[in-house]
Amino acid sequence: MACGDLTDEEWSLIEPHLPLGERGPIPDLRRQFNAVMWRFRTGSPWRDLPAAEYGPWCTVYDRFRSWAVSGVFERLMQAVIAEAARYPGDAAVVASSFTPAGPGPIHIGLDVQRQVERSGT
Repeated sequence: MACGDLTDEEWSLIEPHLPLGERGPIPDLRRQFNAVMWRFRTGSPWRDLPAAEYGPWCTVYDRFRSWAVSGVFERLMQAVIAEAARYPGDAAVVASSFTPAGPGPIHIGLDVQRQVERSGT
């Protein structure tokens, strides 16, 4: 398992939401999913995918396109959100760790406050 690959527990949540192949289970499905996640985690081009760990880049890309076109990622995200909603305490921890990246929202809020003060309401 490469650094950043899904744990067995994570995979058990994701696997049921991935489609079967036309002729049954897809060989190396977990490896291909990990490869897609590696690509987006690193921001590397598809052709830079480490073949020794994940297989040929073109196979992984074809699988990614197939999943993207068929809406697999949207359904997977909905399932993960639904699973996370079962644990409201955990969601609060995630929300409390949010830090704005820049002053944009703060300045916008101040401008609105100034407009309210000027209008006298």
